[in-house]
Amino acid sequence: MATLVALGTAGPKLDPVRMREKQEKLFAILADLGQVIVAYSGGTDSAYLAWAAARVLGDNAVAITADSPSIPESHKRDAAEYARMLGFRHEFIPTYEFENPDYVRNAPDRCFHCKDELFARLEEVSRERGVPVIVYGVNRDDLGDYRPGQQAAKLHEVKAPLVEAGLSKAEIRELSRQAGLPFWDRPAAACLSSRIPYGSEVTPEKVKTVEKGEEAVRSLGFRQFRVRYHGELVRLEFAPEEMERALSVDMAARLTAIFKPLGFHYVTIDLEGYRQGSLNEVLRKA
Repeated sequence: MATLVALGTAGPKLDPVRMREKQEKLFAILADLGQVIVAYSGGTDSAYLAWAAARVLGDNAVAITADSPSIPESHKRDAAEYARMLGFRHEFIPTYEFENPDYVRNAPDRCFHCKDELFARLEEVSRERGVPVIVYGVNRDDLGDYRPGQQAAKLHEVKAPLVEAGLSKAEIRELSRQAGLPFWDRPAAACLSSRIPYGSEVTPEKVKTVEKGEEAVRSLGFRQFRVRYHGELVRLEFAPEEMERALSVDMAARLTAIFKPLGFHYVTIDLEGYRQGSLNEVLRKA
């Protein structure tokens, strides 16, 4: 088998043998756990973990998705569809992070309060059903970014099998592709609240506005982008390969026609383009 290159990058090459060894290690870790609840968003990492857990444990694994305003409806539909296609157990449970003032005030630890709520709800399910372990889809690459949600996972003793197996994002994508999993090249995603700058209150109305904007932009054929909510101004980030199309005069008119009716006075495109965690940049500069 030829050596593989990380998806979408000119980055480090993937060793196919080592990658398979890591997957086998993941299967062994899950087998040792016996019964698990998978915190499942429908993104590539959590979907791969849910698939692996079902492959190893069958009905002793159940994937559970938060039914929250901060999760786009399209993502919820995709999560349910992946579960149906791949045949693993799947449920939704409501979460109530918007009732928590510490979440709504949108300090840099917002993600902690979101994951704290999710894991607390999953712990309730765990106790009710006698399922001893909760797992989530953080991968090895996630350990270097500012992610307060990981602290919540530690607090609730949620396990991270992908990290324990040493799997990177690129390896998860490639293993998913080889297994024929439909989400292998799904663009990176995050909850809608991550589109609102720290210190600006997060509300269901704001995240719904962002969701409407992103669905409209997606309908134009864009694949990797973000809608950032800055009060009366919206800042659009597009992946470098999509930037030229976004910057055309025709597209400027179409984007304006989307966002002005949503209540924004100014429609802007960030010339640095899409990058994960762009709202964390102010933290690194502080």
